[in-house]
Amino acid sequence: MKLYRFLSEQDTSAFCHKVTDALNKGWELHGSPTQTWDHAAGVMRCGQAVVKEAPGTYTPDTKLGEH
Repeated sequence: MKLYRFLSEQDTSAFCHKVTDALNKGWELHGSPTQTWDHAAGVMRCGQAVVKEAPGTYTPDTKLGEH
């Protein structure tokens, strides 16, 4: 099955660590990163889609973060 996740975080090193962790667990970047201003919180937010091939059959109960 092919899995998809969208990682997001405030624009700090925490975002880079989140993406790096996913890459080291076999996820691959999908598309370009995004950045937007969060008016409610008053901070920049970053996002990056990642994908991964994994064994099994997808169901809505699939725990994406565990793959």
